[in-house]
Amino acid sequence: MIREARLRAGLTQAELAARADTAQSGVARWESGRTAPSLDDVRRLVRLCGFDLEVAIVPHDDSDIAQAERLLDLSPQQRVERHQRLIRQLGAVRESQVGT
Repeated sequence: MIREARLRAGLTQAELAARADTAQSGVARWESGRTAPSLDDVRRLVRLCGFDLEVAIVPHDDSDIAQAERLLDLSPQQRVERHQRLIRQLGAVRESQVGT
């Protein structure tokens, strides 16, 4: 998450480290997974990149398993057609957002 926020903000590790008052090597360790930052640190670093990180704990409902089971019932061609349809729909959403 730290790496993604930093890249979206167009920052180098050194620039993020300067904002966080830490060493570039510390940012590199967090991004590589060699060191695990606390959730508070992740949220702070993401904010320093100009973003907010929202975290929610919600009940697990197995809807992902039900969706996977429905997809298994489709033929390979039906799955391809479904994905193509979703890509078109997402493209239309993206275009409508760019225009606003």
